[in-house]
Amino acid sequence: MKVEHRIAIAASPETIFRVYEDVRNWHSWDPDTKQASIDGPFRVGTTGRITPPKGMTVPMLLTEVEPAKCFTVESKIPLFRMLFEHELVPVDGVTEVVHRVTFSGLLSFVLGPMLSRQLNSGLPVTLSRLKALAEGAGTV
Repeated sequence: MKVEHRIAIAASPETIFRVYEDVRNWHSWDPDTKQASIDGPFRVGTTGRITPPKGMTVPMLLTEVEPAKCFTVESKIPLFRMLFEHELVPVDGVTEVVHRVTFSGLLSFVLGPMLSRQLNSGLPVTLSRLKALAEGAGTV
């Protein structure tokens, strides 16, 4: 099961990627994140934790990092895996930002539909707040 949303941002991929690297401040533009932290540099293999506004803290692992291009975070709980992919694609003077979440595992049949609804309403808000921050529109 997969959920994907996109937005065009009038900022460079490097500017947007700097926002991504500031994990402790993800909550300032992502309303689906109450708190996030990583235990080292923003690179493949670094682990951390993420806490949603409702629910328990889950571990996360950076599984792909290409500065100014993309990064992927994996979170697992027993019988359920979530991949959060973030892509930055320069197109005609703007950056197309793609956020994609993929669910797998036995519990995806139970948790997937509920989380898909939440993500389909939350990701557009997250992307618009990321856009405002990256374009320098002030606080979000």
